[in-house]
Amino acid sequence: MSPRPAFDPTLYLVTDTGLCGPRGVPVVVRAAVAGGVSAVQVRAKDGGDRERLALVRAVQDVLRGTGVALIVDDAVDIALIAGADGVHLGQSDLPAAEVRRLAPDLLLGLSVSTPAQAAAVDPAVVDYLGVGPVRATATKPDAAAPLGPEGLRAVVAAAPVPCVAIGGIHPDNLDALRGSGIAGFCVVSEVCAAADPEAAARALRTQWHGRAS
Repeated sequence: MSPRPAFDPTLYLVTDTGLCGPRGVPVVVRAAVAGGVSAVQVRAKDGGDRERLALVRAVQDVLRGTGVALIVDDAVDIALIAGADGVHLGQSDLPAAEVRRLAPDLLLGLSVSTPAQAAAVDPAVVDYLGVGPVRATATKPDAAAPLGPEGLRAVVAAAPVPCVAIGGIHPDNLDALRGSGIAGFCVVSEVCAAADPEAAARALRTQWHGRAS
């Protein structure tokens, strides 16, 4: 078995099958990685488990040899069967400690939206946190209330592991996240819905690095 790629959350793409449209998720992922996406989470809420497994494997084929980590949203069984690099859990998913016992080698991410949730995380169990939503987002209508930049900073300050910001992040509000202590940021629609996902990813990465202090 080849070694797992290092996890680089700088520009973390979360896929949306509907927003990718008829071109398909793997095509968008290939273009986005060419533009600088450094980690990919396959999130597919619709369809059966076999369809989700097939999608994860198709994205896995695209990422092979790129050094970009593949994370599966929610589905621990699919992550294990596919041999993905990790799994990302929400607050209502399986308990992180139980997943860690079942899958000791998986990269394990957890969504949090409050300082208390972040502070309660065991760094021996969870590898990173997805913090948000930073802004309101149509891609996850059941999300918690938006944190805003100050709320994001408060959650990150309480966290014992690296944090990735998510939720409504676009070029016009990306700079507001500077100084928050995040290890990276997630995008969904900004890349998945872009006419040119490679250019969209490159622009985000350039903006973040080009003006980083």
